[in-house]
Amino acid sequence: MTDATILAVETSCDDTSAAVLSGEDELLGHVIATQDLHGDYGGVVPEIASRAQLQVIDSVVGQALAEAGIDLSDVDAFAVTAGPGLIGSLLVGVNWVKAAAFSLGRPFIGVHHMEAHLFASVLEDPRARPPFIALLVSGGHTLLLHVRDWGDYRLLGQTRDDAAGEAFDKVARLLGLDYPGGPAIEKAAREGDSRRHPFPVPMVRGNQRAGDVDYFDMSFSGLKTAVLMRVRELESEGRLQEEVPHLAAAFQAAAVEQLTVKTVRAVAEMDSQRVVLGGGVARNRSLARSIEDRLAPGQIVFVPSPRLATDNAAMVAKAARFRLARGERSGLDLNARADLPMPGVT
Repeated sequence: MTDATILAVETSCDDTSAAVLSGEDELLGHVIATQDLHGDYGGVVPEIASRAQLQVIDSVVGQALAEAGIDLSDVDAFAVTAGPGLIGSLLVGVNWVKAAAFSLGRPFIGVHHMEAHLFASVLEDPRARPPFIALLVSGGHTLLLHVRDWGDYRLLGQTRDDAAGEAFDKVARLLGLDYPGGPAIEKAAREGDSRRHPFPVPMVRGNQRAGDVDYFDMSFSGLKTAVLMRVRELESEGRLQEEVPHLAAAFQAAAVEQLTVKTVRAVAEMDSQRVVLGGGVARNRSLARSIEDRLAPGQIVFVPSPRLATDNAAMVAKAARFRLARGERSGLDLNARADLPMPGVT
């Protein structure tokens, strides 16, 4: 189905997105509806998110179709994020797509959310193709993969506790910054000195060697705790507010250093020439710059635009194109799974 017109829906967390993809890379319509409902809670509230998605999914799909200049009946195949994610939110998208596909007699396929992130960059730059090292960093996941080919992935490392994006959100809340935490910390860090409150870089030791069980794995809970302890000290001294930019800069520097070290190790071990970043944390420019600075000449880092780095249906459509072209289809028994395993991972 290389020439099919695909309508994809993404509702894995709080955003609601729909996209229309024609051919390999022609994005005819793409809409992302974000929710401004969770700031007071310091994180996404699942029930609020899914209720809001139920209210907007019809209009979001309608806007995407209008942008594409087509009707629903013109769609050749459907795609939807089937997991992982918030189960209530996932069900909104899965049930909508199953109903639409059934009513029109069209094929559809469930897509893994993190696999979709692998396809985001290639929508904008055809060079972002396998083989490459992928660093997927979001609010729910932190994965380091060797992408040998589409559908053929080797898991090199992952976080052992908090995801990188989750750590950014929690630290932002400690510092009294806005949600989501990633952009808020990056903004505050521009005015700070990362050397003023140096935090240890987790999971990075000078004596680590290839083959060690933690060589590529990551951890963010200890770093978050280190920030918490320093925040409490500064609060007791009445100096927290003035130190917020420096704390933000120090936390960001330690988190980025860990991600950079692990990624550059993977590039060297796998003899890769390309790195692809994906997920909401990929929008952090200091992360991309840090990796770029440590790569050899000729090695390239691909970073999707902010619109394609966060959760979006365009990347779901692109991943679905690959799966559909291989003859894969989902049945009406497709169900959302919050813990859906990633296909093709060894």
